[in-house]
Amino acid sequence: MFSVLKQVGDYAKSTIQAAKYIGQGLSVTFDHMSRRPITVQYPYEKLIPSERYRGRIHHEFDKCIACEVCVRSCPINLPVVNWQFNKENKKKDLKDYSIDFGVCIFCGNCVEYCPTNCLSMTEDYELATYDRHELNYDSIALGRLPYKVTQDPMVTPLRELAYLPKEVLDPHDLPSGSRRAGKRPEDIIKETETLSQ
Repeated sequence: MFSVLKQVGDYAKSTIQAAKYIGQGLSVTFDHMSRRPITVQYPYEKLIPSERYRGRIHHEFDKCIACEVCVRSCPINLPVVNWQFNKENKKKDLKDYSIDFGVCIFCGNCVEYCPTNCLSMTEDYELATYDRHELNYDSIALGRLPYKVTQDPMVTPLRELAYLPKEVLDPHDLPSGSRRAGKRPEDIIKETETLSQ
């Protein structure tokens, strides 16, 4: 008799717990139903990357001195620098430069340590291909600058959620020139200077 009552009590407890968990899940769902959608219609609308976004690397062939600092600073020794020593002026002549973006981890060390600033990170994040060998960019492909999202006439640029003004969730109706949420670094420096005086 007591075992039957214990089973009924356990069943009632598990039923109450299940109802509680379903209620928690539905509360999250109903909370999201009251918000405005922030969907990006991707090919026609693109998010503007953040200020220090590390996308595809751009290489300026004429500035490069073939010092191979980028290869030494890379954690996986990725950039391939092909050069030939010129005996007349006793300098290296760069023949070819390539990076395989199928292997690159986009850490930015090569850009950071380049002494001539011939490498830079771009906003380009669309590197998808059907063949992984197409991701091996030579010096010609690395020299092409991609369109910026804000300058592409075929795309409507949208700000990321973190860069919208306070309490704004829809980047579509944002007036031009509106500032992002939070303070800019120069404003924070001014505040700390006034507080220290």
